[in-house]
Amino acid sequence: MNTQETIKPYVIGLDLGGTNSVFGIVDSRGDIKATTAIKTQGYEKVEEYVDAAVEALNVIVEQVGGIDLIKAMGIGAPNGNYYNGTIEFAPNLSWGHDGVVPLAKLFSDKLGIPVALTNDANAAAIGEMIYGVARGMKNFIVITLGTGVGSGIVINGQLVYGCDGFAGELGHVIMKRENGRICGCGRKGCLEAYCSATGVARSARELLHTTDRPSLLREMKAEDITSLDVSIAAGKGDELAKEVFEFTGEMLGAACADFAAFSSPEAFIFFGGLVKAGDLIMDPIKRGYDKNVLPIFRGKAKFLISGLDGASAAVLGASAIGWELTNQTGAR
Repeated sequence: MNTQETIKPYVIGLDLGGTNSVFGIVDSRGDIKATTAIKTQGYEKVEEYVDAAVEALNVIVEQVGGIDLIKAMGIGAPNGNYYNGTIEFAPNLSWGHDGVVPLAKLFSDKLGIPVALTNDANAAAIGEMIYGVARGMKNFIVITLGTGVGSGIVINGQLVYGCDGFAGELGHVIMKRENGRICGCGRKGCLEAYCSATGVARSARELLHTTDRPSLLREMKAEDITSLDVSIAAGKGDELAKEVFEFTGEMLGAACADFAAFSSPEAFIFFGGLVKAGDLIMDPIKRGYDKNVLPIFRGKAKFLISGLDGASAAVLGASAIGWELTNQTGAR
């Protein structure tokens, strides 16, 4: 370890999700030394969110020896722009959906350290590349299945950002052009509207409403059904719940077949709450892919589940953005 690392051995990683914000203090080996979390929603202004975040952060910062030991902070956030350090028109954030939020600067001003920001799915991809199942891979796509559908695309060992920092919004490719569901982005028929956790719950409610088939889910109020409820019911053999996962997985597999056409990845890596359903979701994904993929790509891509538990991939990926920032700026 060099002198710089001895002086400031840690960075902060923030996985800013649509529901929860998870913070980790990480060393150069990728060991998470302390964690905390707050709710992402419930704030009218971004400044209120940052104040709450810093208050929670201060507790774990003191646990590792104080802010003088923190070199930088990296943030993985929805609609995050790596180039500008901003969150821009994020549909699932109450304080971020109407404009451009300079989140990196707000945290930097509060904490007094350099802060970098990228898309949350990009952060997860970096975490998988450095610490997870993508180690040694140079071409892969991470697909995050949570409140929304995100993606981090790595080609030739580098994340794809595009000209404006927003490349790789695969959750917003349109899968149904006629009578498609309204997506949080305002368009109709996006992959996210069907294959996110909220999309799975909506598919279940639609089936319950349009059929009279028996289902364990009928024991619940329709508006209370979550993707976890669907997964539990499917695991118990509920045919309607299993059909929901079949529909979701086949659509996601068909989308992956299209994604293979532009980057020919070595692997698709799935991350998020929905993958806890295991084979219930992964088997239909593979079938949907094999049914739709170009013959020249068939049999080449692996379909993997994240090797990192919970928010670890995104937290570690965000921390890697922090390390990268300090390497560029020489921050001490």
